[in-house]
Amino acid sequence: MKLESLRPKTMNDKSKRLAMLFDLRKCIGCNACVVACKSENDVPLGVFRSWVKKVEKGNYPHANVFSLPIVCNNCENPICVTVCPVNAGIIRSDGIVYIDPHRCIGCRYCMASCPYGVRYINPHKGIAEKCFWCHHRVDSGLPPACAAACPTGAILFGDITDPESEIAQVAAANAIQVIKPEMGTQPLVYYIGLDIETVEAVKEEKD
Repeated sequence: MKLESLRPKTMNDKSKRLAMLFDLRKCIGCNACVVACKSENDVPLGVFRSWVKKVEKGNYPHANVFSLPIVCNNCENPICVTVCPVNAGIIRSDGIVYIDPHRCIGCRYCMASCPYGVRYINPHKGIAEKCFWCHHRVDSGLPPACAAACPTGAILFGDITDPESEIAQVAAANAIQVIKPEMGTQPLVYYIGLDIETVEAVKEEKD
């Protein structure tokens, strides 16, 4: 797998496109984002909408731990939406992908098709769930719970097509990457400082 730097989304597109950016130079692996996510969205025990994977590299006494936060990419070309037999997957005009809980039948097709393994079955409701960037907060003008809880400002969220937004400015000034670009899903979760060995280690763990 090869990581390639990406250009930020074109500014010629007038439509709003929300995105998330993890600056791994600032991430300290504290899991505050994970705790905030579970609390905000009442995520049941044993399942998660977000993770911070930790990968140890090197040998003692020169070993280092690298952290990799993972959430749903809310892709522009989501495979999960196309395979749903009951059209429970919905793409909002701002790019957020969410699951209609009244339509979902818990068939797991979306889970099987997702290249990132970020969906789960709610053990109490029997339906698929995932990170949808806390759209209830976004609709009220607030950032997702994970971004609000990050103590180091490693998580940026906003309209990637707005040149005045912080996320667009940071993306324009730095090399940004996505996980599994070869899948063609066009993820809207970007990273600064993404490490290929860390990504491969997480991939092997999921496989």
